[in-house]
Amino acid sequence: EASRWFHYGLTSNDVVDTAQALQIGQASALIATALQGLAETLKRRAFEFKHAVQIGRTHGVHAEPITFGLKLALWYDEARRNLERLNGAAAEMRCGKISGVVGTFGHVGPAAEERICARLGLNPASIASQVISRDRHAHYVSALALICALCEKIALEVRHLQRTEVREAQEPFTKGQKGSSAMPHKRNPVTSEQICGLARVVRANAQAAFENIALWHERDISHSSVERVILPDSTILTDYLLAKTTWLVRDMVVSPERMLRNLNATRGLIFSGQLLLDLAAAGMLREQAYRVVQTQAMKAWEQEGDFRAAIETDPDVRALLTPERIAQAFSVERYLKHVDAIFERVFGKED
Repeated sequence: EASRWFHYGLTSNDVVDTAQALQIGQASALIATALQGLAETLKRRAFEFKHAVQIGRTHGVHAEPITFGLKLALWYDEARRNLERLNGAAAEMRCGKISGVVGTFGHVGPAAEERICARLGLNPASIASQVISRDRHAHYVSALALICALCEKIALEVRHLQRTEVREAQEPFTKGQKGSSAMPHKRNPVTSEQICGLARVVRANAQAAFENIALWHERDISHSSVERVILPDSTILTDYLLAKTTWLVRDMVVSPERMLRNLNATRGLIFSGQLLLDLAAAGMLREQAYRVVQTQAMKAWEQEGDFRAAIETDPDVRALLTPERIAQAFSVERYLKHVDAIFERVFGKED
């Protein structure tokens, strides 16, 4: 007798979309916990290396001094934004519909939808066709793709810093682990490379989610087969990459000594910007100051000479700057005097 009322007035997507909202809510809670764990790990290591001086690089070339803690703080700041995006996108997905084959409540009224959604902890869609609009789903998968992009950003930096010529940081290498089947000396950043590769999959899934927004009239099923792949794969991969990235950051081997050695490798070239400003402040036209500094910098670059020694004997520089002011131009501390202020901006005041 009860079977007469089973699926009464419903279409399949009344059930599927509403159930999917519950699944995504459960998955999002797990992902949010994992993302919060990554953020806490980034914060802890940022303070650990707050004053570990490192050369900043632009275009892969030595630029000016930073600290490794600032790099970690930058990642933390992005993780925090990703958590806000995830929570917002997950909230949008907390939506059900029981409005029938074209969304008009032709057989079951809005009051039933409101009672069912309230019981499930969902919000009723204010309006739907046969399906809940897929812009919500595209937004959600995009939020996952951004989380994975952060994981890739961190892993890619570790890969660069682990290069033989750099060796400032590297992913953990456990006892008995093999880096290469052919070359016993190798310590390859295999987990970092895996993170970078799998992040591409979630980004590709975001493109598929955008393709699902436009459907024929009130519904076709071109989106359905796609979502059977991209929603479980994207949520599982995001959780997996967060776990791998948290491990990578937590156990990453960092070498402040190597950072200092690399910073000093160019024999003072990285201080050219401050020297340029000091000469301009002392009265030299900026164009002339740039020529003076660049001439000595290029000579030191090409001949692997000592830039600071050349500057200290340059007559144009000595005419305006005392030895003390030249020394100040080559001061690492001068570049990093605002590190505490930046940390306070990112993390707030520490007790």
